[in-house]
Amino acid sequence: MRTLALLALFACAARAEPPKPAATANGEPIALADVDAVIRHTLPNAPISANQLRALRREVVQDLIDDALLRQFLAKHGPKVDPAEIDAQLKAFGEKLARDGKSLADFYKETGQTEPQVRAAWTAAMQLTGYVKSVTTEQQLKAYFDAHRDVFDRAEVRVRHVLVRAGKNALPAERAAAKERAEAVRAAIADNRIDFAAAAKRYSQCPSAADGGDLGFVLRKSALLDEPVARLAFALKPGALGVAETEFGFHIVQAVERKPGTPTTYDKCATEVLDAYADDHRAELLAKLRKEAKIEVTLP
Repeated sequence: MRTLALLALFACAARAEPPKPAATANGEPIALADVDAVIRHTLPNAPISANQLRALRREVVQDLIDDALLRQFLAKHGPKVDPAEIDAQLKAFGEKLARDGKSLADFYKETGQTEPQVRAAWTAAMQLTGYVKSVTTEQQLKAYFDAHRDVFDRAEVRVRHVLVRAGKNALPAERAAAKERAEAVRAAIADNRIDFAAAAKRYSQCPSAADGGDLGFVLRKSALLDEPVARLAFALKPGALGVAETEFGFHIVQAVERKPGTPTTYDKCATEVLDAYADDHRAELLAKLRKEAKIEVTLP
C-alpha cells in the first residue's frame, strides 16, 4: 500500500510540472500554447493534418522568437514608454471600435490576443520607432526616400509568380533542389516552351496557382509580397522574369505591367519614410540579434 501511495504521489507531481516550452530565446520561454493560438487565429476553421501542424508550428515559433529577441533588445536599448501613453492609445482605439459597434474585448478575441500582449506589442513598436530615430539622421532618411521613390510615390506593379516551396527548416540539399526546379521552370517560360499561367497552374505551390500565379497590382511595400519578391518585381522591366528566394522557397517572378504612381516629396511623407526605414532596420537588427542569441527550439 505504501508503494502504491508513493507512485500516486509521484504521478501527481509529474502532472503538476509546467509544460515544456516550444522554444527559448536567450532563456526566455515561448509557450506552445502561444504558438498554437497564432495558428488558430490565422487558420480558424481550416482542417490541419498532423504534418501540416508541425510545419506551421515550426514557422510560427520562429516569428515569436523574433518578437522575443526584439523585446529583449529594446528593453535594454530602446527609450522608455510611459504606460499612460499606451492607456491613451487603448482608450482612443476603444472609442473608435465603439463607433463601429465593437469593443476592445471583441478585438482581443478576434485577434487571439490578451490585453497584456497588445500592450507589449504596442510598447515595442513605439520603442523601435524611438530607437531608430535616436540612431538615424535626417540626411539618412532623405537618402532612403530618394532610393525608395517607388514606395512613397505609391507606384504599382502587376505581379505573377510561381512558388517552388522549400521552407525555412528545409535541409540545404532540399533548398538546392528547389532552386534547380525553379530555374528550370523559369527557363521553360523564357524559351516559350510553356506560358506563365500554365506553368503556375502546373508547378506553383501557392494558392495563386489557380489564377495563373497572378497577384494583381501591388505596392512596393505590400503585405502580399515578401521583401525579396517585391524588390525583384519592381526592378524588372514589364515582361521580364527573375527568381527570388524567401523563407518559403523560390519564386519565379514576372512584372507584367507598371503604374508609376504620383510623385511626392520628403516633407510630405516624412512620417511614412521613418516607418518604412524602421521596418527595414528591424529586419537588419533581427539578423544581427539571431547571430548573437542563444536559441533552442524544442517543439514536439
